[in-house]
Amino acid sequence: MARPDTSQPVVSLGTNRKDVDRDQKSEIPPARSRSRSRSVTPPALSGRRASRHYQRSLSPQPSRQQRQQRLARAKSRSISRSSSRGRRPVRDERYYCTDSDSGLSYASSRPGSPSFSRPYSSSPQSERLYLRSLSRSVSRSSYSSSRSRSRSYRSSRSRSFSPAPSRFGSRSPSPRPRKRADSRSESPPQKRRRQGSFSRSPPPARRRSPPRNRLPPDIDRQRALERKRQAEERNQEKNKEEEVKEPVDPKAEYERLMELRSGGTYVPPARLRALQALFTEKDTKEFQRFAWEDLKKGLNGAVNKVNKQNIREVIQDIFKCNLIRGRGLFARSIMRAQAASLPFTPVYAAVVAVVNTKLPQLGELLVTRLIIQFRKAYRRNDKPVCISSTMFLAHLCNYQVAHEIVILQILHLLLERPTDDSVEIAVGFMREVGAFLQEASSSANNGVFERFRAILHEGQLEKRTQYMIEVLFLVRKNHFEKNPIIQEELDLVEEDDQITHMIGLDDQLNGEDTLNVFKFDSDFEESEAKYKVILAEILGDDDDEEGSDEDSDESSDDEEETAAVSATTKVEIQDMTSKNLVNLRRTIYLTIRSSMDYEECCHKLLKLQVVPEQEIELVNMVIECCSQEKTYMKFYGLIGERFCRVNRKWRLLFEQAFGTYYDTIHRYETNQIRNISNFFGYLLARNAVHWTVLEVIHLNEDETTASSRIFIKILFEHIVEELGFKKTNQFLQDPELMEYVAGVFPKDNPRDTRFAINFFTAIKLGVLTDDLREHLSKNVTEDD
Repeated sequence: MARPDTSQPVVSLGTNRKDVDRDQKSEIPPARSRSRSRSVTPPALSGRRASRHYQRSLSPQPSRQQRQQRLARAKSRSISRSSSRGRRPVRDERYYCTDSDSGLSYASSRPGSPSFSRPYSSSPQSERLYLRSLSRSVSRSSYSSSRSRSRSYRSSRSRSFSPAPSRFGSRSPSPRPRKRADSRSESPPQKRRRQGSFSRSPPPARRRSPPRNRLPPDIDRQRALERKRQAEERNQEKNKEEEVKEPVDPKAEYERLMELRSGGTYVPPARLRALQALFTEKDTKEFQRFAWEDLKKGLNGAVNKVNKQNIREVIQDIFKCNLIRGRGLFARSIMRAQAASLPFTPVYAAVVAVVNTKLPQLGELLVTRLIIQFRKAYRRNDKPVCISSTMFLAHLCNYQVAHEIVILQILHLLLERPTDDSVEIAVGFMREVGAFLQEASSSANNGVFERFRAILHEGQLEKRTQYMIEVLFLVRKNHFEKNPIIQEELDLVEEDDQITHMIGLDDQLNGEDTLNVFKFDSDFEESEAKYKVILAEILGDDDDEEGSDEDSDESSDDEEETAAVSATTKVEIQDMTSKNLVNLRRTIYLTIRSSMDYEECCHKLLKLQVVPEQEIELVNMVIECCSQEKTYMKFYGLIGERFCRVNRKWRLLFEQAFGTYYDTIHRYETNQIRNISNFFGYLLARNAVHWTVLEVIHLNEDETTASSRIFIKILFEHIVEELGFKKTNQFLQDPELMEYVAGVFPKDNPRDTRFAINFFTAIKLGVLTDDLREHLSKNVTEDD
């Protein structure tokens, strides 16, 4: 028998890793050629190691029953490990080989394949490493060649094979052990049959279905059928009871649906309409909530479908909704629609312009919210929102819903510290509003373009931004042909009917966000009736025509109803809060401050079209603005002179203001008194107001105060400065004016005469009192 293959060290069962390492260092003779000799020469070992190795080889082998038990335990452990690691179990067919001649033992992947034999180790780590390397290295061709070699070995060597007992289990289940001869038998093993493939999964549990419609033999069939029939009857009765619906509590159902809707659950419209039909009382919160939802849907639908072709019809639909109650919804809906479709911004601006003529509070609310939105977006660097807000404000300014002062403030903010984004927004802004600024305020428009030119010359921006500025100059050169102020299809409002809202960028604004939320109205029916009256006033003519066409038989009744409505609609609304007056004063102030010269200022102020009752406010605002300056500015005197020469009514108003300010001059500070007196002195010197206004002045010790004496002093100093002493004396000695200046130069009382002479002498205007001196000297000589 030939010697076994000793290319791998041969180790007996139960050896340690340390022993394997020591054995590998020992000298192992090379493997010899295969022959029929059965003698196997053990490896050369010396000393205590050889004796211990030999004793282990002579240890009794486990019995067949013990081997089967070990194999079953190893198989169960390997299956549990592979299932816990999520891997498919790998078939392992290692066998423990024992040489009958030498008594040495080693592990082999296949019985009789010495090329794959390796020393058996009891360490679980070495077992796992070996199995992993073996599964990766062994291929199908090498496996077939090893089987062919194992057949030749079986014919030439007598060995007994038994499954390798694994103390620590295997990573893959091992096949069922076959019956083998006793390991101590010297006869060769029987020829094995080739094992076929087997399923790695356990067989499915087979269950027999119970017999159908079969009763056990020990149960009465008639009684069972009767019980079944009775059970079916009870189930039918129970189902009928469930089908009978209990009366629905509308409030409970409403609250439940509202909670579902707030949570995002879809509620079918038919179900909502059915629930709405249950609420008939208009004073309930539920009915008003459904009315609020219908109002929201109506406004959103009308705003979303508006375009150039159907704008007139859509505006009528919008007015039919209660805009006073839903003004917050209208502003929010139109702002969202404009931000979603910027090309339709002129259409939305035209809708707002028409609504603003009838309900100005809606236009004011929309402009306020747009300014607030722009300020928030500017702080957050939200470029898309800034673009949409500025574009909407530009078109509202074109329709004169918003004043141009807010446009100039936004441009100043964007171009003060220019960046690529801010300049891009400003360029788009100017393309929309440039034509209007060029017509309304050419000087301000020129200043904006000069700022663009300076930014372009600095060259600190990107090439793309610089090119946009150049294109803007080209658009200006073409007189904004593609960006007109108002398109012809959208010119729906007369300029005289439009109401302009003066709202600044730095004002303290309130967006009234609570108007977007539903609130219970205890006077719901009254408010709805009032809006119907307003709606009849707005759309009364159209409704009457439609009604006469549809109902020809009831024309007399319709006429009576319309007459009653027209009688009730003639209600004068008085502003008791003075809000309109405050807005007018703000508008006048901003107009004056934004004007480049007095001619532009007068032109803008005259275009304000102030009502006759508030014309005095314009005069007062001009004088107040003059008084707030650090020093007197001739700019305000020129404005006053121009107004006095334009129309006689303005001259009378300024003369009235002279008496008012003289009577209340003690309320002002010294610097304000100086500016006011210089203003009126300029008007008197230019003969813009008549000299008869001096009749309110009584220069004496009893009727004058320190403030009034300062006013008189500066007034005559400015007149003398403008006209000189000669012309001033000519005006004062005019026989027609003697009675009006008698209070300034009193002659009825010597005490008052001396006071006037001393006063003018103290202010170095004693030349004006020569007539008084003569009068006083004559009276004194006569008395003596």
